[in-house]
Amino acid sequence: MKQVYKYILLFCIGLWLPWLPDCSTAWAKDFVVVIDPGHGGHDPGAVGRISKEKNINLNVALKLGRLIKNNNDDVKVIFTRSTDVFIPLDRRAEIANDAKADLFISIHTNSVAGSRTVKGASTWTLGLAKSEANLAVAKRENSVILYESDYKTRYAGFNPNSAESYIIFEFMQDKYMSQSVHLASLVQ
Repeated sequence: MKQVYKYILLFCIGLWLPWLPDCSTAWAKDFVVVIDPGHGGHDPGAVGRISKEKNINLNVALKLGRLIKNNNDDVKVIFTRSTDVFIPLDRRAEIANDAKADLFISIHTNSVAGSRTVKGASTWTLGLAKSEANLAVAKRENSVILYESDYKTRYAGFNPNSAESYIIFEFMQDKYMSQSVHLASLVQ
């Protein structure tokens, strides 16, 4: 289990190292990072024999936040959650938007069926569902909406299992897509 934390923490550190020299002199205000530990509360995420994704995500997110705060005085860190509570997806976005976040990091832990070996890291940006595999990932990740008691009201017309619902996202995400893809390429 400690090996998993080490790999995730190294991944998160790697996220910042290539980017900091370029940004540090350009910041006129505090750089705001919102860290989102995925899942939480009644949404466990992936469940293993001895762990739940929600707990691993929270521990990694809190460690990453401390690491950033301890090494970057001009970075303001905000968490979408700091305890084991369920935060609806739209509320996570509101937290980031209200904070005028410069960077949103959502921490998730991949499950590996039948394997105890952990290797590597994944970097995902909000992307277009141009392949069946991409669409399947988007559907799986957004199906957490169904855990919300009032999801039919909050997400009126959005069906996380419908390809048509993702067309709307394509129009909304274009503004920052190139920045997200550039950062993801630096991390990988």
